[in-house]
Amino acid sequence: MQNVKKIVLAYSGGLDTSAIIPWLKENYGCEVVAFAADVGQGDEELEGLHEKAIASGASECHIVDLKEEFVSEYIFPTITTGAVYEGEYLLGTSMARPVIAKAQVEIARKVGADALCHGCTGKGNDQVRFESTFAALAPDLTVIAPWREWDMVSREDLLAYLAERNIPTTASATKIYSRDANAWHISHEGGELEDPWQEPTKQVWTMTVDPEDAPDTPERVTLSFDEGKLTHVHGEALSPYQALVKLNTVAAAHGVGRIDIVENRLVGMKSRGCYETPGGTVLLKAYKALETMVLDKAALKYREQIGLEFSHVMYDGRWFTALNDALLAGAASFAKKVTGDIVVKLYKGQATVTQRRSPNSLYSEDFATFGADDVYDQKHAEGFIRLFSLSSRIEALKKQGEQ
Repeated sequence: MQNVKKIVLAYSGGLDTSAIIPWLKENYGCEVVAFAADVGQGDEELEGLHEKAIASGASECHIVDLKEEFVSEYIFPTITTGAVYEGEYLLGTSMARPVIAKAQVEIARKVGADALCHGCTGKGNDQVRFESTFAALAPDLTVIAPWREWDMVSREDLLAYLAERNIPTTASATKIYSRDANAWHISHEGGELEDPWQEPTKQVWTMTVDPEDAPDTPERVTLSFDEGKLTHVHGEALSPYQALVKLNTVAAAHGVGRIDIVENRLVGMKSRGCYETPGGTVLLKAYKALETMVLDKAALKYREQIGLEFSHVMYDGRWFTALNDALLAGAASFAKKVTGDIVVKLYKGQATVTQRRSPNSLYSEDFATFGADDVYDQKHAEGFIRLFSLSSRIEALKKQGEQ
């Protein structure tokens, strides 16, 4: 064991981190400071957290409100890139990790700690996301990952460990699902989901109404953007976090935002997860619809390339890198044109854009009309097509000459 005096632990109050606190004290002989991040996971998740941490042996517990920073500085910039991992995943867990790990480093500096600790397993992506942030912001601090050190392998082991030390816990041996929630989404893994042939049961989903039980009457929501930033919902001026909360409430009632996927983890294995991202689904659809109004073909194609690359940068935990900065800068330059209003219809699990307008719109009814117009001479298309396909024509003529 390395010689450390004070460790700041990313603490959730769950079984793993409750066991980590006494384990660190016993094996490292050090002081443990608990740090918890409020990223919009819900008040019930934070209730009694300070008391739990102290009861587990922590000397202090810092609960930091990161909700507005998370949404405005991490979620909204990601939206401007259009990033969607492997075509479906809206990166909810991935986006929260850099803001949490950054705040953990700040707490460590504040309390004079010489080590950082997380409760991520050696099988997952989060260990990479946390430790990549630590490497970028605090390379001088020691990083401790108990799941890669201790010999406990199951929930039963952890419960027995706590029971032997008379440390209270509300956890039980039967935990069907592993969930992670924040203002953007909630993820579900484990249980029947480990069998990809098993359809998720109703008890998997916790945030959204079953689309089959959603209202029979559609609801329309209006989103207003200014230079890529969502500023109003239904004409009401809201902060980034408040806007997301409102969209979550409206969209969840209509069963919007559910996906069930098998994804490629960074560490090499595939995993199956169910995700609920109601407000985010509406927000991203609206943003992309507005982009189609204001970006020309070449600009939109390049923005799509940024989104594809950025989805892997975010998923892989590379937020604090030069590549991340460059991609965000590129997306921000396009976002300056993304101003206007979008109407999205919510119905039985679907979010459909039905209306769009922008002062920067490149759409011209005069040019696009199927009726008579005075601005487009269709005869010009012949020369364009001939030049556009000239290389194919030359290649074909060459082949004919060789026959």
